[in-house]
Amino acid sequence: MAISESPLLKRLDGIDSRFEEVAILITDPDVISDRGRYVKLTKEYHELSRIVAAMRRYESALKAAEDAREIINTETDQEMRQFAKDELEKTLAKIPEIEDEIKLLLIPADPDDSKNAIVEIRGGTGGDEAALFAGDLFRMYQRYAESKGWTLAVSSVSEGASGGFKEIIFTLTGEDVYGLMKYESGVHRVQRVPATETQGRVHTSAATVAVLPEAEEFEVEIHEGEIRWDTFRSGGAGGQNVNKVESGVRLRYNWKNPITGTVEEILIECTETRDQPKNKERALSRLRSFIYDREHSKYLDDIASRRKTMVSTGDRSAKIRTYNFPQGRITDHRINYTIYNLSAFMNGDIQECIDRLIVAENAEKMKESSL
Repeated sequence: MAISESPLLKRLDGIDSRFEEVAILITDPDVISDRGRYVKLTKEYHELSRIVAAMRRYESALKAAEDAREIINTETDQEMRQFAKDELEKTLAKIPEIEDEIKLLLIPADPDDSKNAIVEIRGGTGGDEAALFAGDLFRMYQRYAESKGWTLAVSSVSEGASGGFKEIIFTLTGEDVYGLMKYESGVHRVQRVPATETQGRVHTSAATVAVLPEAEEFEVEIHEGEIRWDTFRSGGAGGQNVNKVESGVRLRYNWKNPITGTVEEILIECTETRDQPKNKERALSRLRSFIYDREHSKYLDDIASRRKTMVSTGDRSAKIRTYNFPQGRITDHRINYTIYNLSAFMNGDIQECIDRLIVAENAEKMKESSL
């Protein structure tokens, strides 16, 4: 195929000029001073640079195939013709791979993927066993975060009576955190014999996981003068400081839902550090993310309604995965994926499952985009 005849390159027409335009814009002092616009343009520059790099490799491969065919058709030297045939075979094998890479890059990226994430784990049905399982899920994500080089900071904890957590909220900071962790939102079900079970019967319990993209200041409008603050002494271990210093903060804010028009009070507590100003800053971050998540719920619902299968959506009531301890089995119900390495999985080895979910979602997007 001649370069000029490539339908994929025709779809990429104009990418080059936009890339050059954005490269100039992100050096403009007026743009740099507008934080919201600057962040948006730098993200676009990063995405376009990957497409342009792939496009260059694609053009180079098409040109190499064209040149090889020319040699095969015109060259009389058999050795040269054989060399050209070998090169053509290698190049033709590479071209579909580059095409698939470009098609994936052309799928509109979720603008939240590059953000940090706020994760909330709550014990569901099952009482003490549900709280213990919530603790197991927290340790699973803690080890996964360590393997990715992310930073984990706990902001709120409510411990279970027999261990684990009734609720735990934490922030994950690093590269493309939300883009990977968003697939964990939903109901996680566990089947196992609880430690408190004397008859050896298998019980079914559940915990819910909610993953929110951490919102930037410029993305959410908050009237800080309307926030009501309280301080309190943090409970738990920590020595004299815990008993004498009111470092814990409690935030109350009345938020008007732009979709329903109703006003609801948001209550957020943070006891993450012994420094009250830092706790206030982190409580504000959670407030921004909460509002951002609520305001984007309609957008997420619209996406979900257009899909026949939901891989990653805002639906946190959907049962997404079952952990069967007697059989050492994990099943992800969204993609009918079952593996038998439960011990490693609970130790943070969850990347393969996330990779399969990403592939399934990208396949859906490619189908929708007719790529």
